[in-house]
Amino acid sequence: MGSSKTEAFTLQQVELANIAKALAHPARIAILQLLLTRTSCVCGDIVEELPLAQATVSQHLKVLKDAGLIKGEIDPRNSCYCIDFRVWNELGGLLSQFFQAPPASSEGQCC
Repeated sequence: MGSSKTEAFTLQQVELANIAKALAHPARIAILQLLLTRTSCVCGDIVEELPLAQATVSQHLKVLKDAGLIKGEIDPRNSCYCIDFRVWNELGGLLSQFFQAPPASSEGQCC
C-alpha cells in the first residue's frame, strides 16, 4: 500500500493490512509455526526444517521482522529469532475484532 494513500485509512486498518501482507506466504506461516514451538531459533535451524534455500528463508525472516511479528539478533555467525509476543497478542486482537464485526445483512442479499 503506497504511503501517500495510507492517511485515508485508520491506523488499525493499516496495521492489519501490513500484518496480512506479511502472513501472505505459506513459508512465513511455516516459519511462525516453527518459532511458536521454540523459545528461540537460529536461522540455520529454520533452514533445516523448510524445503527452502538459506537466502530465501532469510528474505522471509526479514519480511516477518519488518512487520514486527518476530524479533531477533543478527550476528555474523548466527541469527536468532523468536516470536514478538507483544505484537502477536495485538495481532490476535486485531483479527478477532475484524472477524467479529457484524455483517451488513443477516440474510446475504448479495448476488
